[in-house]
Amino acid sequence: MARRPRDIGTDAERAVVRWLQANGWPHAERRALRGTKDAGDITGTPGICWEVKGGAQTRRMSDNQIGTWLAGLERARQRADAAWAVLVTRRHGTGNAGLWWAWMPLGSTILLGSGPSAPRRRQADRWPVRMHLAAAAELLRAAGYGEPL
Repeated sequence: MARRPRDIGTDAERAVVRWLQANGWPHAERRALRGTKDAGDITGTPGICWEVKGGAQTRRMSDNQIGTWLAGLERARQRADAAWAVLVTRRHGTGNAGLWWAWMPLGSTILLGSGPSAPRRRQADRWPVRMHLAAAAELLRAAGYGEPL
């Protein structure tokens, strides 16, 4: 029997939550569904809005799809009143969520390097940057988010 897309998405979210809990965000947990008031898939990580994508959609994602997901994530970030937003996409061939892809706008990665007092957003900067989730977590921890390892 084929697995339902919702179950696949839930499994991906759980994998990312477990990874975050073990890597500086011990209070990370799946957020209850909020329908049109989506504020991201994971909560318990103050200042950060996370969206997780898994399943077949991540095998064939295009630049346009990433842009659409990042635009939706930006709306969720605003609803969550978070400073930063990270899109995590399952990387097929590895069960280690730390090696899955994490996507952020280039401006966010530059501003994170400036520390917690940096301005929140450069609206003109919409180029996505892809890195491993472990690298994104390290960048966020270096900017003062999460707990030290």
